[in-house]
Amino acid sequence: MAEMIQVEVAYALPEKQKIIRLSVEQGTVLREAVKRSGIVQEFPDIDPDNAKYGIFGKAVRDADAEVLRDGDRVEIYRPLLIDPKQARANRAAKVSADKAADK
Repeated sequence: MAEMIQVEVAYALPEKQKIIRLSVEQGTVLREAVKRSGIVQEFPDIDPDNAKYGIFGKAVRDADAEVLRDGDRVEIYRPLLIDPKQARANRAAKVSADKAADK
């Protein structure tokens, strides 16, 4: 029988956050743990085959190759709604417009 390890799978929306603790066999890869956690049933917008992941805030490149260790917290990242460069440009334009309106 394979040794079991404890991991957490975390996902957050602005209005709701969830951390699921589960036991998996040693040698389990990240994507498999996400699927076993059942978090997709609670958040159906998660696409486990295409989502971006991290472990304790560090991005994981290959969820099918990343072997989990005891105590790891798997984080499922939501896609960006807007490109960060575009968001900065929008904020800068707004500040410029506000300053021009105040003159």
